[in-house]
Amino acid sequence: MRSFFLATAIAAAVVTLPSSALAQGQTPPTSPPGDPAPDTGGNRITVGVGVASLPDYEGSSDNQFIPGAIAVGTVGGFDFFTRGTQLYVDLVPDAPGPGIKYEAGVIGGVRLDRTNRVDNLQVRALGEIDTAYEVGGFVGIGKTGVITSDYDTLTARVGVVQDVSKTYRSYVVTPQINYTTPLSYTTLVSLGASADYVGKGYGRTYFSVTGPQSLASGLRAYDAADAGWKRFNLSFFAVQSLSGDLRRGLGVGAGVLYGKMLGRYKRSPIVEDVGDADQWSFAAGLTYTF
Repeated sequence: MRSFFLATAIAAAVVTLPSSALAQGQTPPTSPPGDPAPDTGGNRITVGVGVASLPDYEGSSDNQFIPGAIAVGTVGGFDFFTRGTQLYVDLVPDAPGPGIKYEAGVIGGVRLDRTNRVDNLQVRALGEIDTAYEVGGFVGIGKTGVITSDYDTLTARVGVVQDVSKTYRSYVVTPQINYTTPLSYTTLVSLGASADYVGKGYGRTYFSVTGPQSLASGLRAYDAADAGWKRFNLSFFAVQSLSGDLRRGLGVGAGVLYGKMLGRYKRSPIVEDVGDADQWSFAAGLTYTF
C-alpha cells in the first residue's frame, strides 16, 4: 500500500495534465471538423494509472519502480485534483473561458515517507515512521490566455498543511507555479516549479539522527529540528491523446521531475552520507477522461 500511494507523487502529475487544463475552462477554440465537443454539462473527470521511478525515501540515492493511480476533474463548477498523496478541492467555482481564475480550497492527505522498510540498511536501522495525516488549505490565482493562445494557463498557488496525527507535529508550506499549454487538440505540455518550507517538527522527525539511532545505524548523530526551506522541484510533463481529443477518451503521458534538497536537510546524514541531494523521478501513465 505504501508503494501505491508514493507513486502518485509523480504519476499523478503526469496523468492529470489534460483534465487540469480543461478544468480551468481550457477547451480548443472550435471542435475538430465533424467531431463536436462532448456535452458534459460542465463536468469532467479524468482517472489514470501509471508507473514511476521514485527515490526510496526523500533524500535517497536509490530509486524504485512503483505503480500508482489518480483522479482529477470538475464537478458542478468545482475543481479537484490529487497532488502526490494529497487531495485538493477548490471551493471557488470558475466561469469557463479565458481570464483570471481565483482558487481557495481545502487539502487532505497522508505522508508516507519511511513508513515501511527502505533499501538502505543504515536508514532502515533508524526505524519506521508512522503515517502522518495532514489537513490544510490553499489559495491561488491563474490566468488563461497568456502566451501561446487563449488556452494556455499560468497558475501560482500556495498550500499549507498541518500534521493532525502527532507524527511530526508541524506544518509544510508549498508555493507552486505551473505553466500549461495545449499544442493541438491532441498534445499538451506543462512546466512546473515548487518548493517546501517545513516546520521544526518535520526536520526532527524525518532528517534528525538521535544518539540511540546513531549507535543502531552507524550514522552520525544530527539535529535537524529547525524550520526552513527543505527542497525545490522542477518538472516537465507531456500528454498525448490516443482518442484524437484531449477532452475525452484515452491519453498517455510521460514526464520527469528534478528535486534538490536544501540547507539543514541536505546536510542530514541520510542525505549527505548515504543518500543524494539531487532527486530524480520519472513516470509514464494512461488516462481516461469522461
